[in-house]
Amino acid sequence: MMSGQLIRGSTAVYGILGDPVRHSLSPRMHNAAFAALGLDAVYVPFAVPPAHLAMAVAGWRALGVRGGNVTIPHKQAIVPLLDELDDFARLCGAVNTLVRDGDRLVGYNTDGPGLVRSLLEDLDFEPDGRCLFLLGAGGAARGAALALAQRRPACLVLANRTLARAEELRALLCRYDPQLDCRVCPLTPAALADWAPQVDLLLNTSTLGLRGEDCDFLPWALFPPHLRVYDAVYAPQDTPLVARARASGLRACDGLGMLIGQGQLAFTLWTGRDPGNLLRQALA
Repeated sequence: MMSGQLIRGSTAVYGILGDPVRHSLSPRMHNAAFAALGLDAVYVPFAVPPAHLAMAVAGWRALGVRGGNVTIPHKQAIVPLLDELDDFARLCGAVNTLVRDGDRLVGYNTDGPGLVRSLLEDLDFEPDGRCLFLLGAGGAARGAALALAQRRPACLVLANRTLARAEELRALLCRYDPQLDCRVCPLTPAALADWAPQVDLLLNTSTLGLRGEDCDFLPWALFPPHLRVYDAVYAPQDTPLVARARASGLRACDGLGMLIGQGQLAFTLWTGRDPGNLLRQALA
């Protein structure tokens, strides 16, 4: 919340549900935009463990929370707790944005469009006709993978610790586009080494780096020099993945641009207003 901003009985409350949320920059950027546009609204982080998600959603309904965001690990688990999904969220089976419509809570997914916007703007990368390698198969991966599939890549490779989840995501994507060349890759040195020379984009949507894991298991010496590396995780300094990629001479960025892109779309869904560059300026 911006300094001097007052909370009144009329103040619209928005928030983010996740675990953890202490690192989230969403309150900072959305509260700055509310203040700059003169909107009587506030955005609050809510740390909600998985066992309490249903209670938290019921609490939002009872308290009249107007909407907000959903982050790790709730993007899929929240789906059956909502009244309606937009078409994109229904397709990918994951939600990152909530909007109150009367007594109904409607789920949207702005992660995928926000990612594509950031790839184009921050890495000058167009997925069309390229080989894309995606780490992770959870809720964040679903919106990202579907948005990338819509850009007609040459191939989309899904790598995850639990292969069953990657296979489930592959099945979803192939139902959406039967012509999509979508593969599953186990996280083993041999399998990663086979794919590494062909990859144009390495995209991390997993918790790699969020809880301190290193990324030395990736075959850095085998990646082509034109590879772009995108880490959907964001941090005050380079994430371990971004730092390792840059140390290897590769162009890389973290997920700040994706955060801003999805946030711009979510803000417009909540308020009907386009925040323009206000979210990016708040994080500068």
